[in-house]
Amino acid sequence: MRQIITDYGTLQVGGLDETFRAMVDILRVAQTGWPTPITVGLSGGSTPKAFYQWAVKEKTLPEAVWKKCLWLTSDERCVPLASDDSNFGNADRLLLTPLGVPDATKLPWPVDLAPEVCAIAFNKMWNRLFGADHGFDVCFLGMGDDGHTASLFPGCALIGSDLKDNFAAVEWPGRGWRLTITEAGLMRCTRVVVLANGANKAAVLKAILRGPYDPLKLPSQIHRGYASRVTWLVDEAAAAEL
Repeated sequence: MRQIITDYGTLQVGGLDETFRAMVDILRVAQTGWPTPITVGLSGGSTPKAFYQWAVKEKTLPEAVWKKCLWLTSDERCVPLASDDSNFGNADRLLLTPLGVPDATKLPWPVDLAPEVCAIAFNKMWNRLFGADHGFDVCFLGMGDDGHTASLFPGCALIGSDLKDNFAAVEWPGRGWRLTITEAGLMRCTRVVVLANGANKAAVLKAILRGPYDPLKLPSQIHRGYASRVTWLVDEAAAAEL
């Protein structure tokens, strides 16, 4: 994969299979030297779903890797895990269960609770198990064609706020309540991996990486604050305007 160095992290540009293999390699490298499982924040969206199906079909995520992970999601919709709209539910159905990942290593959001109560409960669980000053060891994120990342959307009140919690609930106008990692949580992550594929992402990716800094307009620009720990995995179509 070819590399592009930016103020927002390092882009690795290649084909979809190369992107998927890079995701596995990132997990493998993150585990090096750690005797305990690493925390992995999975993302929603079409690219992660395709990765899950690819990893199961091609047997490219070996037990030696997945058994050293604790599986969570970086953001979630306020729907039951059985819903097709559930980020964790899709990860479980398409990847974790087919691989035989034990339930003890799956830590979904408690979506049976009201959104704000759910976020409080998830923060408490996180702080108890991993510590309030620690984020994901590997946090996978997407980038929407409006520039959003996780459930931090354009104009989101969480962007630029002084909230110190790693996770929060927020109402996305027209899309309902979401549960999401915050800016503070992202700042504490050891490694952030942003996935962006398709020609429909080309213009916004250029605006994020080459345009004026305005994270309220383009939330993915918040990655500038911890750029040395950010890897963008993008295909040639998404990188076409860079």
